[in-house]
Amino acid sequence: MATQRIYQTFTYREAVFRICCARYDAVTREIVRQRHVLEAYIEYHPEFQKALMPIELLPDAPEVAQQMARAARLVGVGPMAAVAGAMAQCAARAGLEAGAPEAIIENGGDIYVQTVTPVVIGLGPGTHKLTGQLAFSLQPHETPISICSSSGRMGHSMSLGQCDLATVVAPDAALADAAATQAANGVKTEKDINPTLERIAAIPGVHGVLIVKNDRIGLAGALPSLVRIE
Repeated sequence: MATQRIYQTFTYREAVFRICCARYDAVTREIVRQRHVLEAYIEYHPEFQKALMPIELLPDAPEVAQQMARAARLVGVGPMAAVAGAMAQCAARAGLEAGAPEAIIENGGDIYVQTVTPVVIGLGPGTHKLTGQLAFSLQPHETPISICSSSGRMGHSMSLGQCDLATVVAPDAALADAAATQAANGVKTEKDINPTLERIAAIPGVHGVLIVKNDRIGLAGALPSLVRIE
């Protein structure tokens, strides 16, 4: 029998989360707490928010900023490229530590998943018809895992490329988020797909990457089973 999951929406500041977790209270409380922690750090280190390349942290930087900075150094982007993934993972862990058996947290296309039954994670919608039909089918033993996406054609985040969809799978959501941003930055034409796949798949900690540009789909590394959805 298929698992009936209930998803709830939580909006805080400019971020919109989709949450599937029995401890919704713990998840949303952690989102608010982590945002306050990060905003307090940015207040006395504003360059952290503005940087487009890796940046050194000030002493006593909070753990969430350290996670983002580590991901930025591995990928070669600014730390804010990792913020949505980092927040999703922090929120999910709070729900799990509060006793929830599973947590699925989506934050602007960046997802952290830990489940006890199978789940299908869609990769759309996007502007290209293919991106609305693709999904990963995850088994419980493949979680916890993060699936983070970026695009040069949709969303509000800055992208330097023209990629329809770049999705990175990794255990660390901050890393997956930053790597997806870099993957999307690197694709302007179909000729950029293969070199970008090689570059992103070689980043330590990245399990796999998927790129969609026009009618081409590129895959690299160890990805969950890819399925089509209606």
